[in-house]
Amino acid sequence: MGETEAGAGAGGAGDPQRLKRIAAAAYDYENDARWAGYWSNVLVPPHLASRPDVVDHFKRKFYQRYIDPGLVVEPMSSVTSTQSNRPTARSSTTPSGENVRARDSGSSARSAAVSQPPPAERSANTLRLDGRTILFSINAWVLVVASLGIVPILPNHIASKAYRLSLLGTICSSTYSLYSTYGKPRAWNMTAIQPWLQSVIVAKDFVHLMFSLMMFTSNVHFKIALLPVLCWALDHVARFLRRNFTRSSLYRKYLEDPCLWVETNNTTLSLLCSNAEITLGFLMIISLFSSRRNIIQTFMYFHLLKLMYHAPVTSGYHQSVWARIGRAVNPYIYRYAPFLNTPISAVQRWWLR
Repeated sequence: MGETEAGAGAGGAGDPQRLKRIAAAAYDYENDARWAGYWSNVLVPPHLASRPDVVDHFKRKFYQRYIDPGLVVEPMSSVTSTQSNRPTARSSTTPSGENVRARDSGSSARSAAVSQPPPAERSANTLRLDGRTILFSINAWVLVVASLGIVPILPNHIASKAYRLSLLGTICSSTYSLYSTYGKPRAWNMTAIQPWLQSVIVAKDFVHLMFSLMMFTSNVHFKIALLPVLCWALDHVARFLRRNFTRSSLYRKYLEDPCLWVETNNTTLSLLCSNAEITLGFLMIISLFSSRRNIIQTFMYFHLLKLMYHAPVTSGYHQSVWARIGRAVNPYIYRYAPFLNTPISAVQRWWLR
């Protein structure tokens, strides 16, 4: 009886987690704008991103982070279990081989010692120069240079160089990320390019690429343009450090709290970027009345703002900012400038199309 009751108690203790896993599996991720942004920021090799078990694992992590922190998400063990099966298979064949080739035991022991890398070499392999490390290096460089470019106390020629170098770094990192994630079209014809372009154009890295290209080629330097670049690089660097340096004493002592703050305030940083991007659009309109105006670039930038308004990864933040602007400005337009209602309605129809 005691064993039966203990088993029932253990089953009852496991029921809450089972219900949480069922709720996480039934959650509508596709209609949650945060999921698209979360999944686009996950650095997964292309051959693993299409596996359902990998997608389900990150969906549970998303559910744990944004919906139910009480959900326990177990680490992925599919890759490690595959690798651990290989030495087991080799060790299972060792006893029969010992009876046949006892005299070769010394050489086999030496070969096993050679094949197993020392701890220093294994730790060095974890820092190999793969795609994620390259992206981290570029974004860390952008973070430093953008911080220098946005500081108002530096001389103008140094700040201008830092401005252009940070935008150039963002262009390189976004291009590399897009290529590593989506590759290139299967063929260079419209049948293959069109679906490839439709999947790329709504990606966050494509938005970052277009924004950086426009600011890099502009003849007017707005320091506020470095604010989104700084936030993007900061978010990427913080996520990489939290995933790969959690065992480092230097990270735990100096960087763990800042990286945790960046991760927990991701929504605040995204809203800050949206405010800066929209403010930059109004600054470009004001610059049309100066001698350094660029009508075509301003028109293209508002097309980019329209894309940000509709793209799943940025739509929630941009729609929130535009709604707040509308609530603040519309009463004054209706009261003091009602003649502007017609052109504003025409612009809104184009914007929402």
